[in-house]
Order: sequence, then structure tokens, then C-alpha cells
Amino acid sequence: MNPEIEKFADGVVTIDAGYIRKGFAASHLVIEKGHGIFVETGTSHSVNDMLLVLENEEIPRGNIDYVMVTHVHLDHAGGAGALIRELPNAMLVVHPKGARHMTNPTRLIEGTTAVYGEEKMQSLYGEIVPVPHERVLIAEDGMRLDFQGRPFYFFDGPGHARHHYCVFDENYGNFFSGDNFGISYRELDNHKGPFIFPSTTPVQFEPHLMYKTLDRIMEQEPKNAYLTHYGCVTELSGLADDLRRRLDLFVDLGESLRYREESRLKELQDGIRSILLTELNRHECHLNLEEIDALLQYDYDLNAQGIETWLIRSSKTS
Repeated sequence: MNPEIEKFADGVVTIDAGYIRKGFAASHLVIEKGHGIFVETGTSHSVNDMLLVLENEEIPRGNIDYVMVTHVHLDHAGGAGALIRELPNAMLVVHPKGARHMTNPTRLIEGTTAVYGEEKMQSLYGEIVPVPHERVLIAEDGMRLDFQGRPFYFFDGPGHARHHYCVFDENYGNFFSGDNFGISYRELDNHKGPFIFPSTTPVQFEPHLMYKTLDRIMEQEPKNAYLTHYGCVTELSGLADDLRRRLDLFVDLGESLRYREESRLKELQDGIRSILLTELNRHECHLNLEEIDALLQYDYDLNAQGIETWLIRSSKTS
């Protein structure tokens, strides 16, 4: 069975990573002059599909120059080691604060196993393979990388995570934002366009930095944003305004519950659901309540956990 893909005119192929459900997480293959790069790897379960897409596109494995992971959360980078192992000439491009977790993923494995348990950890992510040190390229803030004459510009992008960079495909105005330009599922598209909301997941959500990173993204005047969750969105100025407003709503919700520690997580989950349902109603969403909840339950929970973690951490440092 062939992987779910979508091809774009600028040489980008969006590949469904097969994580959680269809249309949830993507890897992006960028093709230039018979060579390729991958942006995001999904999990180790995603690797076979990514290699099959290369075969279908007639790109030799030796012609993959780079694998770029915007940050080291396992839905973005869990398959990095397994993929690099299959690509003899590719370098892994990773944020300075994420590199050690790619070469020695012990803490990633332990932390994720502690949350999910061994069985679910294996089911979701499979084997986490270390990346050899010599195959790692650190993406310093402001770095430019030449990909077959096609320049990519990297900059530090905290807010969602401190080990997060953003990467700009300068010739085409494409922006690969990881989780810093929010989440936008194609099932929520309608005549008003895409619906987008912030990703405030654990454990390093910092709203003041997320605002700054969003400003820095828009300073590049991008035309297209290739999201990990999920696919390509355009007309980014309006979406950026939506993101800022919805981030305000999430932060205000968190602040309203800052001193209500006992029941806070459940109230955050309910509050985020209420905010998103209200916003989707304004968006004239065509899905019914049951369909929306099925689509967004994972995000209600994770975003609430991220806001809860931020409240705990900021209370300790204030």
C-alpha cells in the first residue's frame, strides 16, 4: 500500500507519517536537481513509507543530502536514527540543544516510557536509534545551508520547545515551522480557509517566547507554511493573527487557573475544548461536535498538560 502523499509545485512532497491517525503528522520531502532532503522524520514506524516515496520519486537513497528535525519531540524526530541509517550520505540537522538527545536518546526513551509505559511506547514510536556524532550538523541561529543551489535559512525558535529551530526555504518563500506556527488539520478547512491553533504541549511551552518566534517567522514574509500537524497552509498573515489571538485565549485561561492547583488540569482541558469549540463555531466549522472531539481530544489533553507545566514552572521562578 502506497503512503499518503501530496505533491506541491515547489518540489515539496508531504508524506503522512502514520502517527496516531491519518492526517495528524507529516514529513516533508524537498526535491531539487535529483537530490532530496527530509524535514521531520516521524517515528521509526514512518521510515519504510519515507523510503518507498523516495523509490517512487526515483531519488536514490545516496542522494538525500540532509534530514532536518525542527525539534526532538518523538513525533518529529523519533525516526531520525532509523532513517539516517538508511541514507548513506545524509547529515542530520538539529538544534544545538537537541543534538545530544539524537546521539544518545536514553533520556528521551526513559521520559517517554515513564509517561506511556513500555508497551505503548513501542507501539507509538518503535525503536529509537542513536545517530552517530559524525552524522550530526548543528543548526546555529542564523545558519544558511546550501541544498543544490537552494538556500535554507535556520533560526532559533523557542516557545514550543527550547530545542526548536525554524527553517526558511528562501527561493520559494516556504517555511517549515515544526510546531511554532501551530496546528491546522485539513479536516477543519472550509470556505473560510484553514483553522489554526497554537501547540502548547509539554514540557517547555513559554508563551512570551512563542509570540517572539511567531513575529520572527512573519518577518521573513513567508508565502507558505509547511506544518508537521498538518500539511501546507497559505495566506499566512491572517493565520498568524488567528494564532496570536488564540494564544492569548489559552494564556488567559491558564492565568485564570494559576492558583487553583487541585482541579486545574481538568479545568484546563475543559477550557481549551471550550475555546476551540467557540472559535470553530466562528469559523463556521461543518463538523458536528462528536467529530470535532474525536479529531481534537489528543490536542485538548496535550495542550492542557503544557499549560499546566508552564504554570508550575513559572510559579516556582516568580
